[in-house]
Amino acid sequence: MRAPQSVPRRGVDRRRLLGALAGVPLLAGGLVGCGPEEQHPVDDGPVELSVFWWGGTARTEATERALRLYSARHPKVQFRGTWQGLTGYYDRLATQATGGNVPDLFQIDDTVLTEYARREIVLDLSGYVAERRLDLRGLPENLARYGQVDGDTVAVPAAQTYAALVYNRDLLRRLGLPEPRLGMPWPEYVQWAARLTRASGNRVAGTTDPSGDYRALWLWLRGRGGELYQGRQLGFDSGELLRWFEFWEVARNSRATAGTALTELADTGDLDRQLVVTGQAAASFAWAHEFPELQSRTRDELGLTSFPGSPAAQWPRASMYWAAFRGTRHPAVVADVINFLTTDTEAGRILGTERGLNPSVPVRQSVVDGLTDPAAKQLASLGVDLDSVTGPAPAPPPRGHARVRTLLVAAAGSIRGKRSGARAATSRFMAQANAALAG
Repeated sequence: MRAPQSVPRRGVDRRRLLGALAGVPLLAGGLVGCGPEEQHPVDDGPVELSVFWWGGTARTEATERALRLYSARHPKVQFRGTWQGLTGYYDRLATQATGGNVPDLFQIDDTVLTEYARREIVLDLSGYVAERRLDLRGLPENLARYGQVDGDTVAVPAAQTYAALVYNRDLLRRLGLPEPRLGMPWPEYVQWAARLTRASGNRVAGTTDPSGDYRALWLWLRGRGGELYQGRQLGFDSGELLRWFEFWEVARNSRATAGTALTELADTGDLDRQLVVTGQAAASFAWAHEFPELQSRTRDELGLTSFPGSPAAQWPRASMYWAAFRGTRHPAVVADVINFLTTDTEAGRILGTERGLNPSVPVRQSVVDGLTDPAAKQLASLGVDLDSVTGPAPAPPPRGHARVRTLLVAAAGSIRGKRSGARAATSRFMAQANAALAG
């Protein structure tokens, strides 16, 4: 597939969606507060469900095949699927909402999960989970918990992923340098990157600069006993953030990282612009499930490992979720479809690893046993390496997370570009981020 090519302006998209949904009446079948049987009657007649997701051609073909399999087993249920790239996805969801045509089932990520739950946009699936009509017992406990808001299951992971370091294995062989390893401390990683820059004659940077990457900051904080968030507030103080920014200032001075202009290209999230793909850096930070797509963009053999720091800072993350609209006319059917996509072995084999590792461990093992693509095998191998050493899952990010992410990128960019000192950028970020979370 060709993965999403840029990161959307989620803050703008989300506000538009919430405003649109505010005027959409909830249908009787979607009201909360009743038991599953009372709230979600089983549909006896023909049902057509609308489904919306982002992704490329490969994801679409796999998703449509899986949904056709469900229809083959349940002939009264048919699907109307819509898909597009990630850019503008939430805008289109808002447009559908404005027209009173919110999809019954749609894909979201953890950037919006908490907000959609608290604004009662998504259906509370807890009753189905309790009755095991939506059976999450095969999911790792931490992964299942990452779909909960305030103790309620409001979405189900479509797949599992990890924050990952992708590096150019062929380049390291040519330079005679070791590969980065699982659990490499952050200072050692920077030393490794600086050594690589020197070994390449300054033609290739050792690493991209993740000072504006919220994933890197989050894992760095967890490795020091902290968190990115505590409830609806930041989980760190200005001193911790200043140490983070100053750490990367030292790394830049040692020429461990790529320059400012290249880093800004990588910060867009465009896979074609990741420096490990363009050959301008030996290593880039990504999501593990993006690894096969990154490998397809270069002739050099790539390697995959965890972010630097303690692996216990990681946790099984949902690469994305399946969520149901609270006002769907067919909540019981939608819940059954989610259960099918999550727990059915044949569906799991069809879906493969395109969204990441299958969320259900038994289904995942069946999928992994049939993998032939070397990059997909590396993805599965990293999952095995990390699964036994990861730490507890935090709560999904609070409302305002998208804005915090944007502010972090801006603060790091202002420091790299020497438009602001680290202390001033830190103070500005803390004030603006706290305001975003309080809003």
